[in-house]
Amino acid sequence: MALVLSAYLVLLGRLAYWQVIRHGDMARLAALYHDDTVTLPAVRGNIVDRNGSLLVTNTPVFSIFASPDLISAAQRQDIASRLAPILQLPADAIQAKLATTSKFVYLARRVPASEAQQLDSLRLPGIGKIAESQRSYVDGGVPGTTLAANLLGFANDEGKGNYGVEGYYDKVLAGQPGFEATVRDLANRPIVLSDRQRRDPLDGATLQLSLDSTIQVVAERALADGVQKYQAESGSLVIMEPQTGRIVAWADVPSYNANNFATTPTAQFIDPIVSDLYEPGSVMKVVTLSGALDDHAITPDYRFNETGTAVVGGYAIHNWDGRAHGMVTMTQVLENSLNVGAIKAEQLEGGSNFYQYLQRFGIGAPTGVDVAAETAAPLGDLSKWKASQLATASFGQGVDATAIEMLAAVNVAATGGNLVWPHVVDQVIDSNGTRHPVQPKIIRQAVSAKTALQMQQMMVGVVEHGSGFAARIDGFKNRIAGKTGTASIPENGKYLPDQTIGSFVGFLPADHPQFIMMVITRKPQVLYEGAYVAAPIWKTVASALITQWQIAP
Repeated sequence: MALVLSAYLVLLGRLAYWQVIRHGDMARLAALYHDDTVTLPAVRGNIVDRNGSLLVTNTPVFSIFASPDLISAAQRQDIASRLAPILQLPADAIQAKLATTSKFVYLARRVPASEAQQLDSLRLPGIGKIAESQRSYVDGGVPGTTLAANLLGFANDEGKGNYGVEGYYDKVLAGQPGFEATVRDLANRPIVLSDRQRRDPLDGATLQLSLDSTIQVVAERALADGVQKYQAESGSLVIMEPQTGRIVAWADVPSYNANNFATTPTAQFIDPIVSDLYEPGSVMKVVTLSGALDDHAITPDYRFNETGTAVVGGYAIHNWDGRAHGMVTMTQVLENSLNVGAIKAEQLEGGSNFYQYLQRFGIGAPTGVDVAAETAAPLGDLSKWKASQLATASFGQGVDATAIEMLAAVNVAATGGNLVWPHVVDQVIDSNGTRHPVQPKIIRQAVSAKTALQMQQMMVGVVEHGSGFAARIDGFKNRIAGKTGTASIPENGKYLPDQTIGSFVGFLPADHPQFIMMVITRKPQVLYEGAYVAAPIWKTVASALITQWQIAP
């Protein structure tokens, strides 16, 4: 009895130790064996164009995994050799992954369903698959690319949005994952009657863009053809509805295939329309002369003797053609893109007022466009600007901007004087199907309606009588307003010889514009002026828009 009682006391002590003193540790250990929290992934939202056509969707794929601890050494070579042709991987690489003590290892990520189905018939021990989804992007207008790749960006293998719309609206598209906490028995089977928690996932919203897929294809092809024809380094094209700021098309050359993002050089993801600064050149004259008109420093018919050279701050600044043009009006200054005339307007207006109008047109500030990675170069303190800097800024040299920034600035002339917010998303459609429209916004009134009308008429003169001749379209005589730009490129403190950025921006019909478009070609080798390397591309796409949208003069 003494021995039994002693054994009983020892057993009682051990029970007290494990059930009282070590209770917390044992509960946690039991949870590791039996509790299981499973993440329930949310489905990433689709992206569609203005007509509801799919731009981005989700495709079912499978990730193939192995449990090496369930595969014997004798089985590894046979399993690897049978998997290799299906997964299109070297057998040695697969066998190396199987030769570990891990309980789980990925063999291939996001393979098509057709490949995953082939594994089912093999019934290989320790090999399994996990159902996932992968972003799928539609083919672009140029072979080897996807549509509007630089605008849309992509979602990586972890479902994280990168660049473009995917990056800017990542949280909206991603939704919110759910979870299910359950209890499993020793055979890893769920105990159905457990009272553990569950939260269903909230799928991501669908984004409907203002993009027109048909026009987007035309824009991509025309831009690619132009870049090739003029042997340019790259090119960009943006089309926007003037009054609303809705983006219609957004193209870059070179572009990329978003479905192959994993093997694409990172540099190709950068969108120059929002992320690259450049000196815009003579397109800035629209801003300069609009400010001077609004400030009543000049009129369209203001005449002066244009000598071909302006000496400012000790520097002699010349016209692009090196010629003197004699008595000219400010309208002719814009038509012939005379640098000395732009300097004259800036000087008549005064440096302080000129600087303020740059700000009112949005120069030096981000537009707020709903695309990731927009940049801007602040104008800096006016007190630090030299007279020569003000002079060169009047014709778009020595001041940095982005393409979207300049498009928004010139658009002031098309809207009756308003600086409009450019945006890509028309509405957000949540997982319940509720639509949340994105409202257009006017940032500010930059100039008066009268000034905008005067500038419209002066820009019509650019196309009809000046440097914008290559943008003329039959049936639209005196109905197209535009401006060319040919900018020198600074590098290491000096401008590159024989290297330019050619551009053209224009809208039509002039008095009630349906669209405004900017075309940029960088470092063309065949010709170099915006009149020759950008305006023809603009004309090609504008002609397609006129037909597609049935625009009357």
